[in-house]
Amino acid sequence: MTAPSTYGLSSQARNLQWLLTDLVEEVPGVNSVAVVSSDGLLLLSSEAAPESGKGGRPKGPRGASADLATIVSGLGSLTTGAASLMEFGSVKQTMVAMENGSVFVMSISDGSLLGVHATPDCDMGVVAYHMALFVGRAGHVLTPEVRSELRQSMENTP
Repeated sequence: MTAPSTYGLSSQARNLQWLLTDLVEEVPGVNSVAVVSSDGLLLLSSEAAPESGKGGRPKGPRGASADLATIVSGLGSLTTGAASLMEFGSVKQTMVAMENGSVFVMSISDGSLLGVHATPDCDMGVVAYHMALFVGRAGHVLTPEVRSELRQSMENTP
């Protein structure tokens, strides 16, 4: 798999790609990561990261991040609707634990979402902590201009 070129990207977009790569490579049990815009489009994915992190961990099959983006968008919409219906306010984080893995979804800003697919034996607290760090660092950088730039970059990736 070939990582998209960072040539021509703004420093903010390159920084977000670096933060995502760091999340995938440094957090044990993380299989793939996707950042999704409020309209459900994939902005960043772990497929843009090198093929393997520390210890040679595979990043999953090509297209897995697009599937994760679809799931993240759907879960985000479902939980936002549920919170509205129950008058619980905005959704901060969603976690779905399954037999063979977990999916985490966390709000970034203005409807954008961070989604993580992790192994069943991951430390959920550690994953959530590192996701919160990503959100804290990325939230103010994910402006409409940077989202547009990232979307174009993902569309131009072979």
